[in-house]
Order: sequence, then structure tokens, then C-alpha cells
Amino acid sequence: MSKASNHNSITDQLVIGITMGDPEGIGPEVIVKALADPAIRKAAKFIIFGMNEQLAYAADKAEIEPFWGRHQHEKISRDYPHKVVVADYDEYVIPSWIKGPNKLSGEASIRFCFDAIDAAKEGIVDAVVTAPISKTSWKLAKVPWPGHTELLAARCKSPRKAMMFVAGLLKIALATIHEGLFEVRYKFSIGCVFEPIDLLNTALKDYFGIENPKIGVAALNPHAGENGQFGDEEQRVISPAILLAREVGINCMGPVPADTLFVRAVKGEFDGVVAMYHDQGMIPVKLLAFDKAVNVTIGLPIIRTSPAHGTAFDIAGKNLASPESMKAAITTAIQMAAVKKNLAMRI
Repeated sequence: MSKASNHNSITDQLVIGITMGDPEGIGPEVIVKALADPAIRKAAKFIIFGMNEQLAYAADKAEIEPFWGRHQHEKISRDYPHKVVVADYDEYVIPSWIKGPNKLSGEASIRFCFDAIDAAKEGIVDAVVTAPISKTSWKLAKVPWPGHTELLAARCKSPRKAMMFVAGLLKIALATIHEGLFEVRYKFSIGCVFEPIDLLNTALKDYFGIENPKIGVAALNPHAGENGQFGDEEQRVISPAILLAREVGINCMGPVPADTLFVRAVKGEFDGVVAMYHDQGMIPVKLLAFDKAVNVTIGLPIIRTSPAHGTAFDIAGKNLASPESMKAAITTAIQMAAVKKNLAMRI
């Protein structure tokens, strides 16, 4: 058998771990619907860190025949004889009358994350895709991290991290994330801008196969400050960060007024963009790919992607959730893992 044909064998395929997210959210539904697509299942093997009962219920509502095997989560293995397997946490039982954030769901969803991250670190899975969690459920369960990004960084002992979004051809990293708009000024530093430039450059090389990425860096103020008339952050913070990036060999330019930068990026002038604050980056992401945007945490030693939506408790259990963003997150994780594997084979 040739190498090419052997690469498609079930034992040689990439293994993608998927955390179920909050059991009361739309995670079970979008996972079942996404993996019901034969093209998705053909591309890799999958281990779902979650609860078989919730997945089976979602499949029944969607009139999808269960297509997965079930194993105990204590015995997670890369060598399951199934294309899709549920590492079942049957010790958690979520009462059917609960329809929102709760402590038990928080405890279950954080456990899924712990084990999936550890599996990635140990090489059992090649990437992790996380379904949405409820930050309120995590708080009720006394989880010390506000969300996935902070948990991943702590669990992987990564001192640097950045939030990146993939929306078709547009790839955006954020300099500041969940900060009030008027609070950004207190976190805005040269390092805060340099770090996502550096991490995005590395991610584009290591996971997207771009040898010399060209990165556009957004301005913070209208007209890039107009030489200080509308703010001096471009001169005082952003330009020095860009200079620092260039000095270490990163191909980047800016600050570019945000009202033109994203148009230029979509037309192919830039391989990636660094936005200065959350909505500056998220508005073009949601406009371009509202149902298919993917959240990627960069700066970690493992691959992690996620749908760019939340738990949607209001429609959970009603067979109304679209799986498109979950499909995109799974596909992106597979592509990133494949590039990483191919690059490692060349060394």
C-alpha cells in the first residue's frame, strides 16, 4: 500500500478532541449536527469529551441516528476503533428541568476542558475544539478562570496568549479583548500591541503554512490620529510596537486606519490583521462570516479552536441551532493540525 493511501487509514488519521461545553447549551446539538456530515467525519477521528445522554437527546431531536461509540472517560485513548467516540462522563446527571446556567453544568464543562487539554498535551489528540461554556456556570462552580482563553493559558503554562478569529480569508488577532472601551487606555502599551503581532506571525507560519506573512496593524483613532490631532496612541504606542516587530524580522505595516485596513485585507493585501480592541476586530469578522467565524487561541503549545458563538440557552434543546460555526471550527482545527504535522515531518 502506498504512503498516500495509508495516510487515509483510520489508524493514521488526525484525532480531534471536542469538548461538549455547557450541557444545557447548544453544544451537544451543534456537535452532533456537525459530525453527522460525512465529509467532516471522513477528514479525521474524533473524541467527544462530554455526556452521551445529552448527545443522544440532541440526535433524537434532530432525527439523526447515533453514529458514535461510547467509552469511559477514565480510559481516553488515541486508538479507539471508532471514527467518533464519546468519552462519557456519566457520573454527571443534569436534571431536565434546568434550562440555564447552574453549578453542576459548570463542574461538568470544566472537567471536559481539563481532560481535553491534558489529552492534547499528551499527544492523544492533535487539536481541541471547544463548544461554548457558560461563564456564569463556571462562576457558580467556583472556577477561577473567566473563560476558555485564560484556562488554556494557565493549564498549558503559557505566559503569552492572544485571541485570533478566522473569517474566510480574514484572520484577525486582538490587542485587547474584554476591556471596556474607556478602560482600554489603561491596558494600552507597546507590549500589548507587539505581542499579538508576534503571535499572529508565528501562527500564520506554523498553522497556516504562510512562509512570510504580511500583517496589517490597525490604528486606534480616526484617520490613524491624523499626526496627533485625534490622539497620540499611534505615535506613542502602535508605531513603536511595529518598529519592534520589524526589528525581529516580522513583515508588518501600519498603523493603518481601521476603516480601510479590513477592506485591504479581504482583498488579499494582508495575510493577517491586528485590531486594537474587541469590536474593532469583531465587527468585520461577524459581517463577513457571522455563521462560520472561528475563534483560535494562539500562543499555546496546543491547537485550540472554537465556534464564535455562545451557549444560546434560549434555543437549546429545540433543534434550532446551526452547526456551521462548529463545522468551521472543526475544519480549521484539522487544517491547522495537518500543517503542523507536515512541517514537523520536514524537520
